[in-house]
Amino acid sequence: MIAIMSSITQRLLALADSEVELGPGQALFLAGDPVRHLYVVLEGTVRLVRHQASGAAVVLQRAQANQLLAEASLFAARYHCEARSEQGARLARIAKSRILQAQREDAGWLADLAAHLAGEVQKARARAELLALRTVRERLEGWRALHGELPPRGRWIDVAQEIGVSPEALYRELARAPAGGA
Repeated sequence: MIAIMSSITQRLLALADSEVELGPGQALFLAGDPVRHLYVVLEGTVRLVRHQASGAAVVLQRAQANQLLAEASLFAARYHCEARSEQGARLARIAKSRILQAQREDAGWLADLAAHLAGEVQKARARAELLALRTVRERLEGWRALHGELPPRGRWIDVAQEIGVSPEALYRELARAPAGGA
């Protein structure tokens, strides 16, 4: 999958028309905005977040350097979530029309994109399995199995959002486990 991602990323970067700089917490796009571009994260981390009717935020993706952001939006008219940087980010911006033209011209690249999207579906299913776990402990253990060590203490709220629990519930669980701290 890494070779496919590299091929897709390189091709997209060759099509990029500009770069976008985001400050900490700044939105790249909001739910309902028209999809006109696809983005590759060059530096930093950008989260796709969907807000529920209850007000809870669900993190759908955490895109980091050399990763595509919201690639499924390429096939949508409007975004169904918002994208915000965590601590600031720099992204390459590629016009949707240029990508669709490239797909028409190169069936091999289209197959690589399809393989990439299949990998993203697998990741989404792993996240769904994680969110189906009943306890905060199970979800935290599942998150660690997927991602490794916790980020620095100031970013634990991001982990809470990713595993679908309140920050307070996560902090309580971390306080219970002797190895829970960062």
